[in-house]
Amino acid sequence: MLGDRPVRRIGFGAMQLAGPGVFGPPRDRDAALAVLRRAVELGVDHIDTSQYYGPDVTNDLIREALHPYPDGLRLVTKVGARRDDQGAWLPALRPEELRAGVEANLRSLGVERMDLVNLRLLEGDGGPDVPLAEQLGALEDLRREGKLELIGISSVSRAQAEEALELVDIAGVQNGYSILDRTSEDVLELTRERDIAFVPFFPLGSAFTGGPAKLAADPIIARVAAKHDATPSQIALAWLLHRDERILLIPGTTSVAHLEENLAAAGVNLDADDVADLEGVTPVGNPLEGVSHDA
Repeated sequence: MLGDRPVRRIGFGAMQLAGPGVFGPPRDRDAALAVLRRAVELGVDHIDTSQYYGPDVTNDLIREALHPYPDGLRLVTKVGARRDDQGAWLPALRPEELRAGVEANLRSLGVERMDLVNLRLLEGDGGPDVPLAEQLGALEDLRREGKLELIGISSVSRAQAEEALELVDIAGVQNGYSILDRTSEDVLELTRERDIAFVPFFPLGSAFTGGPAKLAADPIIARVAAKHDATPSQIALAWLLHRDERILLIPGTTSVAHLEENLAAAGVNLDADDVADLEGVTPVGNPLEGVSHDA
C-alpha cells in the first residue's frame, strides 16, 4: 500500500535513465522512452523519479513517454537535494528550497499534484542545520495546498524515522537495502511495526559499485538462481519480496530486456530451503559509502 491505495509490488526507478552520474541526457533517448512505455504496458503502476535526476532529464522523459498519464499510475518523487553545473549533489533542505523542489517536479512532470514526495536526508551532507520539523512542516503545508498527496522520508536512521512519524503522517520509508546491504534492517523493522511501506533503493546493490556483478559472484545466490532457472538479480529481488509484505521494489534499468527480467522476479517462489540458504549470504556493507549518489 502507498497510503490507502494498493500498488503492485515491483515498480520502476527512473534514476538510471539520465546520463552518467545521473547528470545530463541519456546515452540513448529512444531506448529510455521505450523502457518507460514498456514498463506501463507490463502493468507497472508506480514510478520513482526526481527533478534533480539530470536535472529535469528523467522527469522530461517520463512526461514525453507517458503523458497524459494512465489512470492508476502513481508518480513518486523526492526533494532535499540539487545539482550544480558540474553535477555535484548539494543539499536543498530549507523550507523554501523544499517548496521549490516540489514545484519543479510538478512543472517538469506536467501534473498538478504529486502522489508521494519523499524528503531525502543524508548524514554528512554539509547543508544547513534545518530542524526536521521545519522540513516536514514545509511538505505538510504543500499537502494542505493540494500539491502532494503523501509524504515519505528517504535515507534516514531509525531515530530520524521515529521523529518523523511523530511529526506528520508518513506513508513510507525509502532507504538503501538489499541482500548485500542490510544496514537499514532496524528501519525495516520500524516500518513493520508502523505498517507502512518500505522501498529499498539499490535493491540489487549499488549501480555505482557493481551491485549486480557482486550478486552473480556470490555462490549461494548463484546456486539458488540455477535451481529456479533464474538470474541472480531475480533471486535478489525475490528475496526482498519474501522479506516483508510491505516492501515495494523500484529496480531501475535502461534496457527493456532487463526491465522484463526484473518484473519476472515476482514469479520466483522461494521455498524455505532457499530462504535459509540466502540468509547465509554475507552482506558487503553499505554500498553508499564513498559514493556521490541518490536513488
